[in-house]
Amino acid sequence: MAKSSKLRIAFIHPDLGIGGAERLVVDAALGLQSLGHSVDIYTSHHDSNHCFDETRDGRLRIHHVIPPLPRSIQGKFHILFAHARQLHLTMHLMRTSAQQYDVFFVDQLSTCIPFLRMFCRKRVVFYCHFPDKLLANGAYVEGRQGKNVSLLKSIYRFPMDWLEEATTTQADLILANSKFTARVTKSHFSSLRHQLKVVYPGINIAAYISPIDPSDPDILQVASQRRTLLSLNRFEMKKNAALAIEAFAILRNKDRNTLDVRLVLAGGYDPRLEDNIRTLESLIELARFSGLTYNIITPLQSRVAVPSFPNITLNEPDILFLLNFTTAQRSGLLQAQSTVALLYTPANEHFGIGPVEGMICGLPILACDSGGPTESIVDQPTDQRTGWLYRPQSSVWAQALEEICNLSETDRKALSQRARDRAQNMFGMDAMAKSLEEVLEEAVSMGPVSRTGMWLVMFAALGLVVALIVRYGSFSG
Repeated sequence: MAKSSKLRIAFIHPDLGIGGAERLVVDAALGLQSLGHSVDIYTSHHDSNHCFDETRDGRLRIHHVIPPLPRSIQGKFHILFAHARQLHLTMHLMRTSAQQYDVFFVDQLSTCIPFLRMFCRKRVVFYCHFPDKLLANGAYVEGRQGKNVSLLKSIYRFPMDWLEEATTTQADLILANSKFTARVTKSHFSSLRHQLKVVYPGINIAAYISPIDPSDPDILQVASQRRTLLSLNRFEMKKNAALAIEAFAILRNKDRNTLDVRLVLAGGYDPRLEDNIRTLESLIELARFSGLTYNIITPLQSRVAVPSFPNITLNEPDILFLLNFTTAQRSGLLQAQSTVALLYTPANEHFGIGPVEGMICGLPILACDSGGPTESIVDQPTDQRTGWLYRPQSSVWAQALEEICNLSETDRKALSQRARDRAQNMFGMDAMAKSLEEVLEEAVSMGPVSRTGMWLVMFAALGLVVALIVRYGSFSG
């Protein structure tokens, strides 16, 4: 295909909510559109009350195909139903509009890849955030053996893990969000012969640095004159937001000059997900145990009910829990003169867009010394520093926070400029979109797909779905 040709691209993403993977999909689609390509996003779940603004305000074409299957049964079989829901989405796409596209962009779940290639004879690019097989038993820690699991779970996971690897290897080109993810994926997928290309997630820089309206009710809801430590992460156990609370409590007890500092924990919260519910409950309990006041809020237009907890402090709490922040609230918090640092608590994070969001706004970043943040953040030498990388230990983080809170104005300004420059040069949406454009054009240039070699994978996936539908029918019947 000629370099100047514009592509018709279909994105396939399982759940278009609020999270890092969803942010990447949205920004990738926007970036490719800005280059003149036609983009459609197909998803099995899209809630207009729990999504990024760009997916509901008409800037992107979203095709929400509601599946007849649940996400789980009594909190179990998540990955089984995820495979089935994606295949339902794929079948809808193949029946209706698949032939109009030049290439498919798939991320998170690879189940659909052999079907798209076999029946549509179109090329597929797969973006690997991280292998699910390595997350099934909790957070992945490089170099550490996984947790022991029961025989029953091992039997359940074996076909799921085989299917993930077998379908991933069917992709024409495979991308990874970091060198860390690429290395780990290659080492754990023994049949993978592809060379994974790293395309770092990019952000829409203009959306983060555009002037904000301080009179916006959403911004007024979260604004404060108190110095602010900010954390942006989904309310999931693996994100380890407890580290931020523990370090903050130590800091407050250690340095009396930080009594004016507050902590804002903002992120996606889905009341359908048990993990989100349990995470918020545990963080509230930790705040109370640490003697810190707290409040829980949602955006004014949110239809997600604020969970009920005792001893809420409405006026200037030590910790503000912000569930499902709006774009305006995110920008307002990141740009606020009172915000002194962004805390990124997950260890072994596959990439982590949070540090980049903070850097583009000139904030010092405190993150764990593992995974993707070691590629986005410069810790040493100090004259090139854009943030601090430390092991996830609350006493160590408290010491780093004390240093950050007491930075001189000169040092803070110099660090802010270095952070902005690094984010703009390496992690802008334009750079990501151009890299994706090159990969998608390379995939299309391969020509029509041969139909050999995919039957086993397809029959296995179909058998899985048929068995599930039959089984689920017995549950619901």
